[in-house]
Amino acid sequence: MYKGWYMMATHWNDFKESLNLPPEEEELINLEESLIAAVVEAREQSGLTQKQLSELCGIKQPVIARLEKAAHSPQINSMIRILKPLGYTLAVVKDASQGSSKSVSLGG
Repeated sequence: MYKGWYMMATHWNDFKESLNLPPEEEELINLEESLIAAVVEAREQSGLTQKQLSELCGIKQPVIARLEKAAHSPQINSMIRILKPLGYTLAVVKDASQGSSKSVSLGG
């Protein structure tokens, strides 16, 4: 389907643009990227390594590494387990800029 994409795109943004995604799909990807970045930031601000966080939340370190690299979409239960020892949780809040759309945010 995307044969040769690796030769055309040198960065994620270039590859993402080459997919010509509908705005809704691009919004979902951006939301996931933001959520993962917030988790990484929370872990780093807590001064924890992935291994230390792994021991606190009961999720194996390689799973946390894959999540932080956005190798796959994170599962909600994993996100909650990872966020809990960092002092955060997930919350569904109304996105004022989108009318009735929903967004997910970290709550501390």
